[in-house]
Amino acid sequence: MLNNMTDTEEGEGGPNSQGDGNPKESSPFINSSSASDVEKSQQYDGKNMALFEEEMDNSPMVSSILSSLANYSNLPQGSKEHEEAENEEGAAPSKKKPAVKAPSLGTLMGVYLPCIQNIFGVILFLRMTWMVGIGGVFGSFIIVFMCCSTTMLTAISMSAIATNGVVPAGGSYYMISRSLGPEFGGAVGICFYLGTTFAGAMYILGAIELLLIYILPQAAIFKMEGLEGADMEAAMLNNMRVYGTIVLSFMATVVFVGVKYVNKLALVFLACVILSILAVYAGVIKTAFEPPVFPVCILGNRTLISKGFDVCAKVIERDNGTVTTKLWKIFCDSEFLNATCDEYFANNNVSEIQGIPGVSSGILAENLFGYYLEKGDFLEKRGISAMQDPDAPITNSNRYVLADITSFFTLLVGIYFPSVTGIMAGSNRSGDLRDAQKSIPIGTIAAITTTSIVYMSAVVLFGACIEGVVLRDKFGEGVDGNLVIGTLAWPSPWVIVIGSFFSTCGAGLQSLTGAPRLLQAISRDSVIPFLKVFGHGKANGEPTWALLLTASICEIGIIIASLDAVAPILSMFFLMCYMFVNLACALQTLLRTPNWRPRFKFYHWALSFLGMSLCLSLMFICSWYYAIVAMVIATCIYKYIEFAGAEKEWGDGIRGISLSAARFALMRLEEGPPHTKNWRPQIMVLVSMDSEQNVEQPRLLSLTNQLKAGKGLTIVGTSVVGTFLNNHAEAQKADQSLRKLMETEKVKGFSQVVISSNLRDGTSHLIQVGGLGGLKHNTVLVSWPRTWKQAEDNLRFRNFIEVVRETTAASMALLVPKNIAAYPSNGERFTEGHIDVWWIVHDGGMLMLLPFLLRQHKVWRKCKMRIFTVAQMDDNSIQMKKDLITFLYHLRIDAEVEVVEMHDSDISAYTYEKTLVMEQRSQILKQMHLTKNEMEREIQSITDSSRGSIRRKNPSNLQSQQSSEEPAGVSVEEKPEEESVAVSRPKQVQLIHNKNPTSPTTPAGSAATPGSEVQMTWTDKAETQAAAGHPEQGGVKDIFNMKPEWESLNQSNVRRMHTALRLNEVIMKKSKEAKLVLLNMPGPPKNRMGEENYMEFLEVLTEGLNRVLLVRGGGREVITIYS
Repeated sequence: MLNNMTDTEEGEGGPNSQGDGNPKESSPFINSSSASDVEKSQQYDGKNMALFEEEMDNSPMVSSILSSLANYSNLPQGSKEHEEAENEEGAAPSKKKPAVKAPSLGTLMGVYLPCIQNIFGVILFLRMTWMVGIGGVFGSFIIVFMCCSTTMLTAISMSAIATNGVVPAGGSYYMISRSLGPEFGGAVGICFYLGTTFAGAMYILGAIELLLIYILPQAAIFKMEGLEGADMEAAMLNNMRVYGTIVLSFMATVVFVGVKYVNKLALVFLACVILSILAVYAGVIKTAFEPPVFPVCILGNRTLISKGFDVCAKVIERDNGTVTTKLWKIFCDSEFLNATCDEYFANNNVSEIQGIPGVSSGILAENLFGYYLEKGDFLEKRGISAMQDPDAPITNSNRYVLADITSFFTLLVGIYFPSVTGIMAGSNRSGDLRDAQKSIPIGTIAAITTTSIVYMSAVVLFGACIEGVVLRDKFGEGVDGNLVIGTLAWPSPWVIVIGSFFSTCGAGLQSLTGAPRLLQAISRDSVIPFLKVFGHGKANGEPTWALLLTASICEIGIIIASLDAVAPILSMFFLMCYMFVNLACALQTLLRTPNWRPRFKFYHWALSFLGMSLCLSLMFICSWYYAIVAMVIATCIYKYIEFAGAEKEWGDGIRGISLSAARFALMRLEEGPPHTKNWRPQIMVLVSMDSEQNVEQPRLLSLTNQLKAGKGLTIVGTSVVGTFLNNHAEAQKADQSLRKLMETEKVKGFSQVVISSNLRDGTSHLIQVGGLGGLKHNTVLVSWPRTWKQAEDNLRFRNFIEVVRETTAASMALLVPKNIAAYPSNGERFTEGHIDVWWIVHDGGMLMLLPFLLRQHKVWRKCKMRIFTVAQMDDNSIQMKKDLITFLYHLRIDAEVEVVEMHDSDISAYTYEKTLVMEQRSQILKQMHLTKNEMEREIQSITDSSRGSIRRKNPSNLQSQQSSEEPAGVSVEEKPEEESVAVSRPKQVQLIHNKNPTSPTTPAGSAATPGSEVQMTWTDKAETQAAAGHPEQGGVKDIFNMKPEWESLNQSNVRRMHTALRLNEVIMKKSKEAKLVLLNMPGPPKNRMGEENYMEFLEVLTEGLNRVLLVRGGGREVITIYS
């Protein structure tokens, strides 16, 4: 939170603002450089505004900036740089601005007509009649209505987005990227680009189909006459490939040489489309009075190809005689009446029907329902019976009109949908519109309404005017090779043929013009690194490299060569683009983003979701495998941008939905504590900073990374001493240092810096307020205060003990790594070794869970886990081992198990001496608050009384029993430098203790006392005298004479020291070579008088071990045997 506030302050246009490397959005409100400082100061003179003089630098007066506010346009970040870069690349930038100067286009010329031109396309002329014949009027109407509803709902969503600010070049890409973020924007932008590119291929294939089948069949390089079946189909596809490549090369050259000519011809192409459609409607009206003559020859119920015969009859009467026709010669072996003929020809009559019966003929009822065909099926007339032997072989199939592909409902949807695309044409030209926020909604919705009416009426009129077999005749083979929709046109079929040819060529040119510019816009946004090369172009800004890539991808569609196969591909990409437009509008509406203020008010999130659902449904209806491929492509691009793309902050809706989802998840977490199965260490790492605000223990974050195989929350916190106003810069520096180290150590989490009057309170605040709601830390990781015995670190070890107390009070787990500098970095690897767990008291399973998490990381992966537990005198160690193995089996944890027996033994003289030295140090520390003379006298009396030799019996013969009810904890650290222990031969033990009397609590560390040496020697003779035991000692018996200094010792401390020494001895014996030792950490003393003793116990417990992790559970179970 602190860091976010800081970024906001720096981000207001300042020179040091940090972000994605792009300049901030221009704003006339703050830091306007239009006026000099003198002018600014004059703004306040004599205007009774002295109250605001302090804010003059960053808050100009409204009266002085109203003129700039009136002409203010705050472009989305990225688009502005894109436009500026385009201008800079031009040879004469100053001349380009006047070209943009006149956004003079209105709704009709700027939006409506471009949308009409882009929506009406090749499918209307080449496949619409076939779709009605195959799907029936009813099925085709459903398809048209569904597709048009999708685009209408998308247009409503697009209108809301387009009127919520400026939409520069790039159209849908900018709308989606600025609404859903760079990841979605880049992914959908690429899909839209691929869709536009394949649309170019589809238009080119449509133009070639018109040329080779209806305009100039003689131009075919691969001749199709005389071929049938697969051979004819292959020849046709090869012709499409050759001519498609030639046309594509020509169009790409035209686009490269001069785009302005393409734009000028756009109106000519549009006129062709409109004239063609008007010709169809005129022909429909004419059929009501005078239907055109287009006879169709039917043999039995099969439609015959009209070429090769002139009369639709077997024989004709001529000169009072019966003469066979050309049709007879096709099916019989001779022209004579007694010739052997095709069986089906002989058994069935030939009839001629009218191909265009007219709108008043009642043919609509026959065409109402679908007639789906398998590839190679005959086109049969409904209502006519035919005589045929089902087992007879089919002959002369090349004389009949056959279905060229297997048809089904979903195929029709995929082929038809491209005919409703193109609704983005208006939004793409928003920069040229006089009033974009008014023109885009009106023009786009009007265009979709117009085209939808045309399509729906066309479905009904085609079904009402044209015979069913003619409708199903895709290439017009039964009507003399005419374009089927052309047979309906008035005054001539050539109006449609020529008009549709030019319109498809124009649409192809438009696609090859728009797609490279879209790719260039994406490239210049720098969200997809490997596309940067396509952002460059010629001196005038034309995207040369992008055009080359577009032509290459378009060639893929040309090689496919089938219009019916290419159409579903681009349907996928356009549907995905429209789906995300709807999603963007729905999200912005539901999130109620403050910046979501569209001028277009006739939208609703439910409509957007309905449109999104329709798009998704149509994707899978068209082709489920194409849909999956398109989604995989978009997902790959999304993930690539997420991991490798440039970071952009566009105020997108995904950020908003992330915040809403986070809030919802946090509210759910508040409902109760997590189940044991879901428990994982949510770690608060407490680090200390040096004077330069650098982390003193970077290996703490390495250990955190290794522990976070269990994922979860990580907060790295530190405190800065001071006040918020005075030390804010230091806190920022500390936060940056934490973030940098977290990035280096690959720790995914949050940094938190608090400013407090002292470190103790700062650490306490972090423990208390870290996290948010239910997402709070449950584990604290803090390093062992290595130099706690030094005077200057007195406060540090007391703060450490307070952390232990506070985590215990808060029911949090505590992890204390000792000798953290010896822990491995993330780059190290242990090829062998053990992680030893000393399970002394039950802590909820933390000791079991932590090694498991560590071994998920590659540093510890090859280490084996060993678990040791301690058995007392009255424990059954064999049964304990069996139970522990069973428990680990149920926990699904692989580990070696060993039960260590610790027999009760005498409390050795060494234990007493360690305790005596520890208590002497405590007394010395207490005296640091006395005057210097009193302090020196007190220390001298202590050291004098402890000086001398004490003779004793051989300690090996001592018989003393101890029952320790309080479990010992452990800690790891280097041996104290102030204390050295020398052990001589078994019969003579000498303890030498060099005391450093400097007080850790004295701020200046000025108190000093001469070091004293305590030597103790005892003999092998035993003195037996029972010491009176205290009730709390559990029957401790001392069978030798107590030295006066020993008699005054706190027996509780003696027992604790004895436990620490015995455990350390056992641990050293078993785990000295272990890579890591984990053991229970005992709780701190309840009173604050024995804090130094507590630290000493932990020192003794972990003495001699290299890496130790002290673990203190949080008071709840964290691991379970249940699934």
